[in-house]
Amino acid sequence: MSLQAHRWMMTAVAAPMARESFDAAPGAGEVVVAIAGCGVCHTDLGYFYDGVRTKHALPLALGHEISGRVVACGAGAESWMGKSVIVPAVLPCGECDLCKRGLSTICPQQKMPGNDIQGGFASHIVVPGRGLCEVDEARLAKAGLTLAEVSIVADALTTPYQAVSRAGVTPGSLAIVIGAGGVGGYCVQVARAFGATVVAIDVDDAKLAAIAPHGASLTLNSRSLDAKAIKAAIQAFAKEHGLRSTEWFIFECSGTAPGQQTAYSLLVHGATLSVVGFTMDKVEIRLSNLMAFDARAIGNWGCPPEAYPAALDLVLDGRVQIKPFVETHPLADINRVFGAVHHREIKKRAVMVPG
Repeated sequence: MSLQAHRWMMTAVAAPMARESFDAAPGAGEVVVAIAGCGVCHTDLGYFYDGVRTKHALPLALGHEISGRVVACGAGAESWMGKSVIVPAVLPCGECDLCKRGLSTICPQQKMPGNDIQGGFASHIVVPGRGLCEVDEARLAKAGLTLAEVSIVADALTTPYQAVSRAGVTPGSLAIVIGAGGVGGYCVQVARAFGATVVAIDVDDAKLAAIAPHGASLTLNSRSLDAKAIKAAIQAFAKEHGLRSTEWFIFECSGTAPGQQTAYSLLVHGATLSVVGFTMDKVEIRLSNLMAFDARAIGNWGCPPEAYPAALDLVLDGRVQIKPFVETHPLADINRVFGAVHHREIKKRAVMVPG
């Protein structure tokens, strides 16, 4: 069975995306998802404006934060028919040695929509049935959310969820998040949901003000404070609130060189530095600080599909708020929206909704 569908194709760096028609037909083990929404991520902008290379040759439909409803199934995937789902941003094969050993985030056969395969800026997408996250629409409605809005769970929420979980944040921890918008804003909320007291750092007062009611107990603007002043402010805050001066959890979510340098400067004894944001820029650091502080640094790539339901629960239970940070736009306006996001004219997470 094939369905008439369309998608918006990137043909060259910064060239307007063009709509094309295609037949959406599932193979064995695959499903066709009628897309409800697809979020515009910083990674998409990196491909489109900065020339970060995609694994699939252009032309390519970008977009990896996808939610929708399964409307066609290939052999072996029939149980998904009619279900509302979130498509994981990274789809491991589930069969290789790494996947079987619980290391699916480094599966060499993993597929990322909008990078390895055609993405979600489309009416429909064909994806493997393995690993989809079912969405309970009754709980969704009770939470006051739409299926389109929870598309951003697929990366903006699950990536920091994996980072916070993997780092080992526990009640009573001090967590520091650099970059308070987008992924960083959700990292603040997730760390708070795990029981941490959270410090948010950004260069934008508006972003800091927006996240303050949603889990940030202290906000600091790094544009007006140097690294030593930031660390001193956090040390004073920790002492005042009876928090540890050691074992801080530092999450670099800004995806900028200055943000990464700030994050590294905040190492204390026993600290855990989690690199969540991405930049092509290089930074100069003294790596021996990790040794001197007996600290550790962790890279984070995506989130295993099996962790998606727990991350989604945080949203549906109201422990993480997404509605104040998301706005929807017609998919047909994708070129305008990309430009507006790129020029910071849209402050919230833009979600593209097919007509």
